[in-house]
Amino acid sequence: MADTSRLTSFNPGSGCGCKIAPNVLQEVLGASGFLPQETWPGLLVGHDANDDAAVMDLGDGRSLVHTTDFFTPIVDDPFTFGRIAAANALSDVYAMGGTPQMALALLCWPLQTLPATMAGEVIAGARSICREAGIPLAGGHSIDVPQPIFGLTVTGIVPTNRIVRNGGAQPGDLLYLTKPLGLGIVATAMKKGMATEEDRLWAEQTMTELNQVGAALGALPGVHAMTDVTGFGLVGHLHEMMSASDCSAHMPFSQVPTYRTDRLADLYAAGCMPQGTTKNYVTYYSDCSPVRGEQLFVLFDPQTSGGLLIAVHPDAKDAVEAEMIAHDAAIYPIGEVTASQDHRVVIVS
Repeated sequence: MADTSRLTSFNPGSGCGCKIAPNVLQEVLGASGFLPQETWPGLLVGHDANDDAAVMDLGDGRSLVHTTDFFTPIVDDPFTFGRIAAANALSDVYAMGGTPQMALALLCWPLQTLPATMAGEVIAGARSICREAGIPLAGGHSIDVPQPIFGLTVTGIVPTNRIVRNGGAQPGDLLYLTKPLGLGIVATAMKKGMATEEDRLWAEQTMTELNQVGAALGALPGVHAMTDVTGFGLVGHLHEMMSASDCSAHMPFSQVPTYRTDRLADLYAAGCMPQGTTKNYVTYYSDCSPVRGEQLFVLFDPQTSGGLLIAVHPDAKDAVEAEMIAHDAAIYPIGEVTASQDHRVVIVS
């Protein structure tokens, strides 16, 4: 039975870690009537290549970017839950190089067990993030169900000639990440009551940081591909990018940024590994070079509102890093793109 004083007690998964496993999702889509050869006038990006959002050509040099994202609580504080869910949803538009214009809320709430005012705090948190992004939270839809779930649909705009997709990376490109890994492990520790105040503050600050730099990066020549790292973990999202680009990634593990390594190791040893880590490993391990245990729990860790993963031509390195600095985004070079190899993702110990 759920502890009604704790939002995270309602579901074994939380945040983006409650995503349907990637291999199962393919089964769902396979049975959904999707026809890869089907075309729609003006639809530039659908879900055929695992992009972050759908894109529709408006016919005036601009395109509409549209996405939706929602999940179960990853923290117990309702206001913070709303902020994290909103930042995570907005990220999909930024990852396409777009600028959000407005959002609508999606609220599922168990009114028999949790007060309506608590749901209002969740929405207030989301509204605060939307204000930071400079957009209105203009409405939404709500239903009364047994579990709390929250998220947004977000509409944005992007110049049609500057849409940045999941595919498009080229051999020789540099790979960047804008947030450290470890959010799934720390969130699991929070749920189990094993996180320290330092752990909690790091996770909440990281998850509520907006990926606004994506809109600026999309305007730069030489930014060939971009996505955000969420529930499928770094390896999963990097695999999707390399598959869509028909390339491979060469990534030294020592360059992968994380929360405190010693702390993550302690939490992993204490059993704080999200269910999503195993789902991700089962899906992607065969197309990834062998990894050690301590690499596995970091590289396949499901992130919630994680950083941007960017493939950049070497000539654009200085311009990209300058935009990152201007937007207070972290600069983490994590490897490079190569021609297609036996594995889509090659981890170098």
